[in-house]
Amino acid sequence: MASIQQIQSPTLTAFAEDILQGLSGTPKKLSSKYFYDEQGDKLFQQIMRMPEYYLTDCELEIFESRKEGILQAIGQDHFQLLELGAGDGMKTKVLLRHFLERGVDFQYQPIDISSNVLMELEESLRTELPALKVKALPGDYFKVLHELRGHSGQPKVVLFLGANIGNYTLEQAQRFLRAVAAELNPGDLLLTGFDLKKDPGVILNAYNDPAGITAAFNLNLLRRINRELGATFKLQDFKHWETYNPITGETKSYLVSRKDQHVFIKALSRSFHFEAWEAIDVELSKKYSLSELESLAEQAGFAVQEHFFDQNKYFVDSLWRVE
Repeated sequence: MASIQQIQSPTLTAFAEDILQGLSGTPKKLSSKYFYDEQGDKLFQQIMRMPEYYLTDCELEIFESRKEGILQAIGQDHFQLLELGAGDGMKTKVLLRHFLERGVDFQYQPIDISSNVLMELEESLRTELPALKVKALPGDYFKVLHELRGHSGQPKVVLFLGANIGNYTLEQAQRFLRAVAAELNPGDLLLTGFDLKKDPGVILNAYNDPAGITAAFNLNLLRRINRELGATFKLQDFKHWETYNPITGETKSYLVSRKDQHVFIKALSRSFHFEAWEAIDVELSKKYSLSELESLAEQAGFAVQEHFFDQNKYFVDSLWRVE
């Protein structure tokens, strides 16, 4: 069998190399960022509209009820509005529409690794908010932020919504936020969504819906590997499994092999063995306490300016200023 070093070459895509590394490790682990091909994007839009997936409704409620408060806390009427991981923009449009109605001078610059999502977002914005100045920026967050740095003297307001920060461990979140702060100037703002610790049953239901949409979303990763890398995964031979640890606040998603099996991946010229009930770690979604997120802000070089909660205090959008 070829070694990882022998297989890796400049001809392999980043996707292929990450799959190789992830399936060669113990335990096996794949990045949730690869969920988002065209089919994955569509499935995630369905997830966000599920009644069990409270995160979307909570953040939408915050924006609808606190949009003026958010604008007042920003304290500027002339800025660049950047969004990391824009998605379909459903929630952001509430803020965009309000800012336009209030006569704020801003350009909206959504950043996303999915060109499919950005194209659909631009089309919908042209229809729904024709007065909006928008420039979609596909690519890696930090590469785009670095390229934008110094291009404008305008203050920046960065949005990182939908509890995306929860896809990182606490240590990874610290590094991520420090890296964001490093690409901003003192006084620039970051509005981040955090899913808060709550009843564990509410959390588990959001990630293990009875309709099976979340399971289909996670299993679609195997379908993508089949399509793009010529793998032989049989989706029926894997099971979606979800756990929540109320101490750490970590919700974790796994794809569990239902039997002892081998999967061949043509692009990697090798086969991978799965023992019966062996799991692939595919996603983390961390939930925070207020004290944890306030400590996170301080460690990353931000000062907390204001918290915006939904009525149940399931979720918070927290506005931070770069010190």
